[in-house]
Amino acid sequence: MDRTKPTLPPFVGQPRRYEGPSAAEVLRLRQEYLSPALFLYYKKPVMFVEGKGQYLFDETGRRYLDGLGGIVTVSVGHCHPHVVAAVNRQNEILQHSTTIYLHPNIAEYGQALAAKMPGELKVCYFVNSGSEANDLALLMARAYTGNYDVIALRNSYHGGGAATMAVTSHHTWKFNVPHSFGVHHALAPDPYRGPWGRTDPAAGRKYGAEVQELIQMGTSGRVAGYIAESIQGVGGVVVFPDGYLKEAYGHVRAAGGLCIADEVQTGFGRTGSHFWGFEGQGVTPDIVTMAKGIGNGCPLAAVVTTPKIAATLAQRLHFNTFGGNPVVCAQGKAVLEVIEREQLQANAARVGAHLLAGLTGLQAKHSLIGDVRGRGLLLGVELVRDRATKEPARTECAQVLETCKDLGLVLGKGGLNGSVIRIAPPMCLTLADADFLLAVLDHAFTSL
Repeated sequence: MDRTKPTLPPFVGQPRRYEGPSAAEVLRLRQEYLSPALFLYYKKPVMFVEGKGQYLFDETGRRYLDGLGGIVTVSVGHCHPHVVAAVNRQNEILQHSTTIYLHPNIAEYGQALAAKMPGELKVCYFVNSGSEANDLALLMARAYTGNYDVIALRNSYHGGGAATMAVTSHHTWKFNVPHSFGVHHALAPDPYRGPWGRTDPAAGRKYGAEVQELIQMGTSGRVAGYIAESIQGVGGVVVFPDGYLKEAYGHVRAAGGLCIADEVQTGFGRTGSHFWGFEGQGVTPDIVTMAKGIGNGCPLAAVVTTPKIAATLAQRLHFNTFGGNPVVCAQGKAVLEVIEREQLQANAARVGAHLLAGLTGLQAKHSLIGDVRGRGLLLGVELVRDRATKEPARTECAQVLETCKDLGLVLGKGGLNGSVIRIAPPMCLTLADADFLLAVLDHAFTSL
């Protein structure tokens, strides 16, 4: 057995010398002054103080490969020079101007973002987070249809506010909020753990029929909307069977509802094959929400819909103080430019396919790996103690992540049982980085 530790690909440059408080002191301050709800991945926490491209540096100057992208947030790479320059220029001119005044950044960025959308999805509303975006999308659906009931999916995650927590079905993130009234959760179309798997060509239709049954039996027969991630992220990178969203959308629209695509984790070319995750299912939603990678780490999110649906909000005053401010719009526009100039969607497809093939090879080698799935640079590796029973390997998943961190690789975890390794690096990841990631995972599984 080769115990040689994998080595990161070469890097040109050096991190700045860190002169702040130690990790131990930061941990002490955090425990004393910050919310106890904040959690840490590792037994021995790591502190990152600098980032460059796909790499992170801790306070000692040690370099790590970022395989999680700040939970899919850093799309074009940490501190990309084009993005940083755009933000710095705007910060020197005007940092804040609400939408009650004119400003070129929000208008130009709205135009650029709308150009990326299919069909009549041409009206943008900017907010600060994915939770706000999904909250606004639910408001739009209810105001436009005059209905209240909403269909969501089990194993989903849509945000941390009261309304978005109601449509979230992942128990780890969900409090008992009163907004859950009128929300109905359909069976998650999970080809690995669900009743209809990848070998069933009719799986998409069967899972879709469950949405129709829920509408008929769980509501008055009319719904305001249906919300779903195009690929479930926090839920463990669950990729839906082909045709599922087309079936679900058809049933929801027949019941008078609007279809909302949560693109917070799948948008902006991350899946490789398409710019938006829903395009992989051959559908066009009525409302699209986006956050995280839209601004490469800044507090920027958006709701995009049709002019007819957008007009609903004109019935009242609706306002967001910081949404679409000049700085975040400069950053969002710069992110779009980098994705195009550096062909990062194509890179996500190429490097993602390489990673998926490598992970499938690891699955053949390590019995702990029950399933490998995903698209582009949004991948999941589900760990099980027994492939027949599919007993979740939660403890082993945590240990693999710990070992990977010690070897210089940052990954995430998810799934209903916390047994899925989530891989969602910045889209500038190289083939050499991918090989390092695979080697580290191999080493971590072998170490178990």
